[in-house]
Amino acid sequence: MSRLLLGLDIGSSFVKAALVDAETGTLVAQASAPSTEMAIAAPKPGWAEQDPAVWWRNAVAATRDALARAERPGTTVCAVGISYQMHGLVVVDRRQQVLRPAIIWCDGRAVEIGQRAFDEIGHLSCLARLLNSPGNFTASKLRWVQEHEPEVFASIDAAMLPGDYIAMRLTGRNATTASGLSEGIFWDFLDGRLSQDVLDVYGLPPSLIPEIVPTFGDQGAVTAGAAADLGLSPGTPVSYRAGDQPNNAFSLNVLEPGEVAATAGTSGVVYGVGDQARWDNESRVNTFLHVNHRPDAPRYGVLLCVNGTGSLNSWMRRTMGEGRSYDEMNQLALEAPIGSDGVVVLPYGNGAERTLSNRDPGAAVLGLSFNRHTAAHVFRAAQEGIVFALNYGVDIMREMGIDVRAVRAGRANMFLSPLFARAFADTSGAVVELFDTDGAQGAARAAGVGAGIFRSMGEAFGGLRPTARFEPDAATSPQYRVAYQRWLAALTSRL
Repeated sequence: MSRLLLGLDIGSSFVKAALVDAETGTLVAQASAPSTEMAIAAPKPGWAEQDPAVWWRNAVAATRDALARAERPGTTVCAVGISYQMHGLVVVDRRQQVLRPAIIWCDGRAVEIGQRAFDEIGHLSCLARLLNSPGNFTASKLRWVQEHEPEVFASIDAAMLPGDYIAMRLTGRNATTASGLSEGIFWDFLDGRLSQDVLDVYGLPPSLIPEIVPTFGDQGAVTAGAAADLGLSPGTPVSYRAGDQPNNAFSLNVLEPGEVAATAGTSGVVYGVGDQARWDNESRVNTFLHVNHRPDAPRYGVLLCVNGTGSLNSWMRRTMGEGRSYDEMNQLALEAPIGSDGVVVLPYGNGAERTLSNRDPGAAVLGLSFNRHTAAHVFRAAQEGIVFALNYGVDIMREMGIDVRAVRAGRANMFLSPLFARAFADTSGAVVELFDTDGAQGAARAAGVGAGIFRSMGEAFGGLRPTARFEPDAATSPQYRVAYQRWLAALTSRL
């Protein structure tokens, strides 16, 4: 019986588990949990929190479901990899008990804290050393806990990213990665170590940061307790972890300079790989260590994010869908013309947006006429609005010197819509290639790399081929450019 690789993708909506054959690299089975999207609590405007224990329960449920679908015992799993929602904060005490709900990626409470630190450290120093403003990232969220919940802060033994928490539940080991620290804005790119500037300006003791382990390699072994929960063998190695967007790029074999990945799940992201440490002076897009970064072969991931992507589509379905499936909504949207007959949707309803310099203009539907517009126009305008928001960030990346000519994406979420993929190609001018893979499968293949089962990263992607290709269309691209300019004018008027 062949060995299996388990990949866990810890999202803010669902947890996915994928089982990949360790010999052939092919998908054997996958599952997700829960059956409906996980709740995001917003105790105050702009806040976004989740209970990390819910992630673990759903990781257990998804893993057991995947094993049942594969009709294989958990003893055949030989390595585990983890992908996780980026920029969140989980804090635990000495008993590894969670002290408060996780402050997740779309929470905007620490924006002002990050701006103060940007000013105190100095803009040029921040950009040269951190490649980003401290912004609303994990370090700033930890400072918020220190300022506003001192009794919680006093009990913290380790501050973690969401993937670090899941790895801790698997292995009992508190650890993180350099890539993870860079996404939390804890990493000094010039010195190649934990940033003393960030620790000093926030008054954070370095003891709160767990030990650093390799992105690929020994990250601990599954404990007897975790094995019993998941149905795995005790001692199974955990050999990979990465944030969801670097991992999405890995899952699409986007590893070398000039290669670009995209995803459009709850949030929408374009992620380009380079070998130069670049930054945006306004920190509207962000640079992190990519999963295959080495000091002698640097690889940096430049990331733009739009918070309200799949979340906008989900809201549309709940409030206007009238029982339609997403596929039915996609088909209905095709009935409206390019540009949605003047309807403009700004998809900014999910917290502070980095591409807008951490402003939160809120979502808007503009140009609506009760006499001629239908649900089809609004559904199309929503998809076009998401594409235009992503293209706004792509333009920033191009200003930085990132060459965005071809983009790879998983055939999932918004990219299941032919309208969306076509609009992305025509608006950006980039070729879009779709692949039948996802973050959980990528994490499984990466676990095989980290455990030494695959001899190279290239070997992990045997058989990965595009299933669809969208090239910019000379007939429709001009119409999308006109619609984009209308959308851009609407956005500018609200900033």
